[in-house]
Amino acid sequence: MYWHDHDMSGWGWFAMSTGTILFWALLITCGVLLYRALNRADGPGPSTTLPSRHTAEQLLAERFARGEVDEDEYHRRLAVLRGGPQLNKT
Repeated sequence: MYWHDHDMSGWGWFAMSTGTILFWALLITCGVLLYRALNRADGPGPSTTLPSRHTAEQLLAERFARGEVDEDEYHRRLAVLRGGPQLNKT
């Protein structure tokens, strides 16, 4: 008569298994998103930070590389920036 009246068919097990997997995936995803939201820093993120400014020595080296200053002027200005003795070539 009704041999399988109270048991699930193959599709019932498939639907239950898929539903369980989706439930746990949703629960884990919500947990990860909540964790990331609570542990986020209050300040601006790395994408919104201002670019770092070049140091005076880097700017001087770039000007020397472009040919805007000659070698003597480069070394003289570099000595001034570093606080060392100035080279007076006359």
